[in-house]
Amino acid sequence: MAAVAQCVRGALRPRYPLLSFSLRTSPRPLCVATQQKNSGQNLDEDRSQGQNEQKVEPSSAEKMLTEEKAKLEEQLKEVTDKYKRALADAENVRQRSQKLVEEAKLYGIQSFCKDLLEVADILEKATESVPKEEIKDENPHLKSLYEGLVMTEVQIQKVFKKHGLLRLNPVGAKFDPYEHEALFHAPMEGKEPGTIALVSKIGYKLHGRTLRPALVGVVKDA
Repeated sequence: MAAVAQCVRGALRPRYPLLSFSLRTSPRPLCVATQQKNSGQNLDEDRSQGQNEQKVEPSSAEKMLTEEKAKLEEQLKEVTDKYKRALADAENVRQRSQKLVEEAKLYGIQSFCKDLLEVADILEKATESVPKEEIKDENPHLKSLYEGLVMTEVQIQKVFKKHGLLRLNPVGAKFDPYEHEALFHAPMEGKEPGTIALVSKIGYKLHGRTLRPALVGVVKDA
């Protein structure tokens, strides 16, 4: 700093004698101010460097908190997944139970209906056994009996239909192994192979499910 002051005084002495005198008489305050400025800059640099070091190197407590947070987040994720799976399983169980209850309501009378089908078959055979030519006013007792059988058969079919039990009389339809049971296969002129030519016993379906397949004769190729 002394060399710098001498150079400045030497440069300014010919033109500005007063300024050179002031520089010669007061070099200490300039040096002190410069040192204070430099020391202030050094303090700021040290402070900023310390802050950067604190940012770059977190404390052990912060590391522990970060690790604990990660563990808790992972546990929360696992618990949430288990909760969602439990809800899905419970919903599946509820739907299956509801389906079983509905099926029990629909098909709970299945065995009872099978027993009633035998009664319907007997009524049908009794009605068919009455000679049509004998049903005259001259035979009032036979006519009344026949009409009573027909009315009973019609009424029982209405009751069946009310409870979802429907007849299967598939004459001329395509053979379906889920609804029909083939008693025989025979060639028949004018009939398409694979169709039903004869129904030996009427079948029934309960709410769309085959309760008793129809006993049929199927047309085959000649």
